[in-house]
Amino acid sequence: MKTIVDKARIEEMFVRGTVMEAFPSKEKLMDRLLSGERIKIYYGLDPTHTAIHLGHAKNLIFLEELRQLGHEVVVLFGDFTAMIGDPTSKAVARKQLTADEVKMNMTTWVGQIRPLIDFDDAENPATIAHNSEWLSKLSFADVVNLASNFTVQQMLERDMFEKRLKDNVPIHVHEFMYPLMQGYDSVAMDVDAELCGTDQIFNALAGRTLLKRFKNKDKFVIALNLIANPKTGELMSKSNGTGVFIDQGASKLFGAIMALPDPMIEPLFLNCTRIPMSEKDGLMAAGPRSAKARVAFDIVKRLHGEKSASDAEKDFENTFSKGGVPEDIQEVHFSQIEPLSEALVKAGVIPSKAEWRRLIEGGGIKTEDDTKIIDVNFMPKETMVLKIGKRRFVRVVLN
Repeated sequence: MKTIVDKARIEEMFVRGTVMEAFPSKEKLMDRLLSGERIKIYYGLDPTHTAIHLGHAKNLIFLEELRQLGHEVVVLFGDFTAMIGDPTSKAVARKQLTADEVKMNMTTWVGQIRPLIDFDDAENPATIAHNSEWLSKLSFADVVNLASNFTVQQMLERDMFEKRLKDNVPIHVHEFMYPLMQGYDSVAMDVDAELCGTDQIFNALAGRTLLKRFKNKDKFVIALNLIANPKTGELMSKSNGTGVFIDQGASKLFGAIMALPDPMIEPLFLNCTRIPMSEKDGLMAAGPRSAKARVAFDIVKRLHGEKSASDAEKDFENTFSKGGVPEDIQEVHFSQIEPLSEALVKAGVIPSKAEWRRLIEGGGIKTEDDTKIIDVNFMPKETMVLKIGKRRFVRVVLN
């Protein structure tokens, strides 16, 4: 397969600011991409959630650009590593998932990522791999051999371990296994490069070490930024359930992006769209709402197609600018013997009855005609639409 050497296009991939670090260096990476030599590169995701968010989507968009330039790309589902759990800086180790939980999480992933990366291209399709294919076959002797390539001191250099040591928080031995397993992925697939977020640099460099030891091969590590609110620093996170998840219909996805704080416009423009950089200043100068709508349209178009994006934009305009109600809203059935708040909690509309009370007291629950509900024990006597907060609607149906 012949690669395409498009200097302007490759430089814009870097100019957008998504490439934060590259090992051994950005200069060497750029030289390799401009050399015309084909590379095999992978991006791994652990199925620790039923859906992926825009933070993962922007990595897949970057990977797709490399595929379009003729490089061999692999999307790796970490179905084995998800059962170990990547260490975090939190006070407890990450929850270990069962094989069934991981499998359940993966059931819709392929469908979610297909609009982002081409697995059907006749000449150069992307491929999917699962690291259980090789990690599940390692013997205890193999694991000891992998571990012999690292010292405890090297493992403790990982920032999250340093923090936990400082805070006197336990570090479990199995957590040291994660970078070994992710590192071995590079060996098993015999790659030239790995794409990752900046939070995964330690693990990716473990793969660089193992690939050098086992195959005497240098691996590039391309570390992309993490999407975060510039004001608060809050990250999109599978584990925390934060961010905009892409397993939503076009209208809900459009609305979810429009609901993000205004400081998120520029990060989403840079990371999740390929609107030309030359249009950035004009787009941002048009005002937050207009800029956010343009970004939302581009993202929804990529995931659902242009017509669906156009319909979603019209639906949003009708709902939030003209006081209408979306056509596709959640229905919750309740009876007179069950408090409405309990039915809403069971349906996942609100997290708890305490949140229901907080919303009522703050004037955050309204009827379709914008009348505030002030009674925490409110019980509709008929089917009706409730507005929850600024942008959520639910139809409560009396059985």
